[in-house]
Amino acid sequence: MAEPQKYKVGIITQARMTSTRLPGKVLLTAGGKSMLQYHIDRLQQTGYEVTIATTINKEDDAIVNFALQQNIFYSRGSEHDVLARFMQVQREKKFDIIVRVTSDCPFIDPQLIQQGVNALIHSKSKRTYVSNCFPRTFARGFDFEVFSDELLEEAFLKGQDAEDREHVTPYLWKNKPEDITLQNISQTEQNGSLRITIDTSEDFELIQLLIEKYHADHLSHREIETILNDHPELVAINSHVEQKKN
Repeated sequence: MAEPQKYKVGIITQARMTSTRLPGKVLLTAGGKSMLQYHIDRLQQTGYEVTIATTINKEDDAIVNFALQQNIFYSRGSEHDVLARFMQVQREKKFDIIVRVTSDCPFIDPQLIQQGVNALIHSKSKRTYVSNCFPRTFARGFDFEVFSDELLEEAFLKGQDAEDREHVTPYLWKNKPEDITLQNISQTEQNGSLRITIDTSEDFELIQLLIEKYHADHLSHREIETILNDHPELVAINSHVEQKKN
């Protein structure tokens, strides 16, 4: 692979308004800003270009309006073929390295993302997939995936199962070709059971508290996880929520 300074790194975040459990969740507000604004602000701290992949649904006109107001590149496509949406962005932007995140993570950590990108660069291979989810040691809500333009193209062409299309990367990490190397970013602390993503009203209640009482939008993943570990009453707010499989 090329020298690090020669890479074009781009973040693609998927966003839509039609969540089944909490419709419009990404534009809910706390502390005077929307969840999507917190998410984008933290992503932009990486120094990488941030783009939004949304849908052609009328409800997502609100996402488009947000992108236009923020001068952020966006692309619209199928609600269920999210992989095709990512490919639409890629065909326009031609990133060398793609970071995949989801917009229901308002506290996404920019330094963790940079660590993932650097891991891919140092692997010196376009056949490396980097994530912090296999196994998960960080709180749910800090998830990211990093892969090359080559792997995105391959997943788009060969990943034909519904799961491949909806979740973008299963072709790379689940039914992967033997020559793809999986690299996991982990920490010694085991915080994978903590939940600071937003999919239910209980999730939003916790995030609202973390923003308005603890100013978590200005904190690192380690500081946020410490707050949660020190305050079990906060963890209890959404500890019963099960992550959706689809």
